[in-house]
Amino acid sequence: RFSGTFIGNAESTSPPPAATSPPAVAAATLPAVPTIPVVPTIGGVPNTVAESVLNPNEVKPPASGTRKARVLYDYEAADSTELALLADEMITVYSLPGMDPDWLIGERGNQKGKVPVTYLELLS
Repeated sequence: RFSGTFIGNAESTSPPPAATSPPAVAAATLPAVPTIPVVPTIGGVPNTVAESVLNPNEVKPPASGTRKARVLYDYEAADSTELALLADEMITVYSLPGMDPDWLIGERGNQKGKVPVTYLELLS
């Protein structure tokens, strides 16, 4: 509760005195500041060239660096760049330069796609 009345000058419409305003600076006296372009991203999705142009069917496995992995849990692919997984199946996996470290490229027969690392037990 507030006791008493509000004391103020409700009828005043004049601007505050000039002494309380920040000093005006001519634009010509300010140094040029370079700007950094802002590129919009979808939350949680890295904005890298490798991610945006990844077509799993066009990806070639590296000459070395492929590994076998056992799938720990079923995984439903969110889009055509991902590979659906079934628990306990074996797939071949590898990473690509510039790729999100939480994902690998997985291959099962002639099917390829991104797979989440957390769903895999990496072998060999």
